[in-house]
Amino acid sequence: MGVCYIASAGEMVQPFPETEKDDIIIAADAGYLHLQVLGIEPDILLGDFDSMSLPKDKQAIVYPVRKDDTDTMLAIRTGFEKGYKEFVIYGALGGERTDHSIANIQSLGYIAEHGGRGTLVGRNEIFTIIRDGETVITSAENKTFSVFAYGGKAEGVTIEGSQYDVENAELSPFFPLGVSNKFRSASVRIKVGKGCLLIVYNK
Repeated sequence: MGVCYIASAGEMVQPFPETEKDDIIIAADAGYLHLQVLGIEPDILLGDFDSMSLPKDKQAIVYPVRKDDTDTMLAIRTGFEKGYKEFVIYGALGGERTDHSIANIQSLGYIAEHGGRGTLVGRNEIFTIIRDGETVITSAENKTFSVFAYGGKAEGVTIEGSQYDVENAELSPFFPLGVSNKFRSASVRIKVGKGCLLIVYNK
């Protein structure tokens, strides 16, 4: 299965990558306007359309404004329904609505809880959450990254390839011990035995 790319309505300064045959692009409400600027037509357009008018010539899945899900969460649920497990979300960080940025970070937790892997791509940073597993992040030597326990304590935390490597550590969600580490080379391996880690790193 490919990647589910989502365009949300927040600040989007990074262009979409070229997609592969099995990938899908979902525009969440005014995320459609970002794609228009880039000349990209989404495979699915959905939302409550409270932040833009629904294009008359476009088919869309329309939801009521009063609902529990954000438009981005609706896009994530749709991606899961179509069998996708990897999500890359643009337009989900920055802007004037910090609450939406927090909601989108929580959406990463939803993805991890349901067996997927999600990434938020911002102006200068990438956010991801891993659960009971590991990942390799890439950047450049001396670039910064931070690791936070998310949703509870994180046990068996191992970090390799950083300025401050650790093995089998425990992180608490109530103390920011994992902030401001640095890449020792181009890649860092991060593992958590039990629990969730929120990882934030410079591109």
